[in-house]
Amino acid sequence: MSEELLTSAEMGEADRLTIAAGPVDGIGLMRRAGEAVTAEILKRYPAATHVHVLCGPGNNGGDGYVAARILAGSGVDTTIWASGAPRPRSDAALAAAECPIQPRPLSGFEAEPGAIVVDALYGAGLSKPLSGDVARAVDLAADRHLQVVAVDLPSGVSGDSGKVLGKAFDAEITVTFARKKPGHLLLPGRERCGEIVLANIGIGDDIIARLQLQTFENTPAHWLRDFPVPAVDAHKYKRGHAGVFSGGPSATGAARLSALAAARSGAGAVTVLSPGNAMQVNAAHLTSIMLRKTDDVSDIEEFVAERRPSVFVLGPGFGVGEKTRTFGLTLLASGQSQDAAAPVDGLVFDADAITSFRQAPDVLFEAARRQNAPALVMTPHEGEFARLFPDIAGDNASSKLDKARAAAARANVIIVYKGADTVIAAPDGRAAINSNGAPWLATAGSGDVLAGILAGLLAQGMPAFEAACAAVWIHAEAGSRFGPGLIAEDLPLAMVPVLRELVAAQGER
Repeated sequence: MSEELLTSAEMGEADRLTIAAGPVDGIGLMRRAGEAVTAEILKRYPAATHVHVLCGPGNNGGDGYVAARILAGSGVDTTIWASGAPRPRSDAALAAAECPIQPRPLSGFEAEPGAIVVDALYGAGLSKPLSGDVARAVDLAADRHLQVVAVDLPSGVSGDSGKVLGKAFDAEITVTFARKKPGHLLLPGRERCGEIVLANIGIGDDIIARLQLQTFENTPAHWLRDFPVPAVDAHKYKRGHAGVFSGGPSATGAARLSALAAARSGAGAVTVLSPGNAMQVNAAHLTSIMLRKTDDVSDIEEFVAERRPSVFVLGPGFGVGEKTRTFGLTLLASGQSQDAAAPVDGLVFDADAITSFRQAPDVLFEAARRQNAPALVMTPHEGEFARLFPDIAGDNASSKLDKARAAAARANVIIVYKGADTVIAAPDGRAAINSNGAPWLATAGSGDVLAGILAGLLAQGMPAFEAACAAVWIHAEAGSRFGPGLIAEDLPLAMVPVLRELVAAQGER
């Protein structure tokens, strides 16, 4: 499955296993990588008259020497600028020896406007900021607006974290091999990669499977098999019942957005649980969504016993404080009683539900870890994440992926760490990075809709991690397709063609 992501260490292991299995050897893989880079250059820049290949001393540079040799052999005027000689007897040294072009020192790098630059300096394995001649090359390429083709990853971008280490090339195209790396999808690295081309150099799916990877690009291929499609004999309660808690009279809109999204994403029944003083406000705006007065814990227990909801959303517009904490802990304890009429299967905590536990996060985490507790998905943005996990958020050495994983393990919940590069992480170590987000989603109420989509999928029995991944992807896809002018109220209806395509694709499996 090409949606798997490889860290730099895992890519090195994939290379090693491939070479050990034969028949291809290290220089064979390097030649294939250089050939893939060259093919993209010749295809995309057929009129290029001069290509400058910047080669580092490692394997990334070796790919560059192969590319330079083939480009020159194709009649393209090619210059190599080297930042250092390859290690003797290494694959990179062999690639350099096979290349008839005499390298020039990178310290003298110059390029005319309109030239193509191949960045084969460091790739995904860089661990320290660029400096000296390499940093000057980055500045020169930027100042002259040169078109850059990056090999594996733009030099200066961490393959594991997506962080820019000091400065980095802005590539127009990045050619990577076997699988993408986290740094291709995590910001700000994603912005430096341009178009990403995934090239097959002979590292087989069987080799990737042996690595038992736990990080994925969030695409439907990863969760489509679990996507709920109603059976022919389905009725509304077979499709699940979701309850969404509403705030007071002046804060009811967020809950209604969540409720509508839950219904659109397939929940058979959705009820807005409203405080008594907001009943009239909510009633004036609801049609297919049901409404029920819910002021205290006894009202929740009565609703669960009577209507058997499977999922709740708590947080959107609800308010921060003791009531929110009490409601949240009550829902988490719903499966503890032996005589529970209908234990709740899933919970979505967003916004105020997350912030309400900032002074007592361990109370929340302990409740989530108890046996028979409902599956809990939390959807924090960066500020909310920092309130609940201040030490993890403050670790500048960790990537967003690392932080989401650490939080999920600590809290025993699914974490949806929102942003333009949303990361979804499970307590067992699985994680997915979303890549189809759009700036149009940065609008008030967008997160409330996401919480509702998630609840609708959970209500239909989709496993929590897969439901979180699907909800994030559907939400982003709907926003991307709608484009400029999007407001949160548009999203539930904008989801419809996306859902239709997913149902059709699921039926074709």
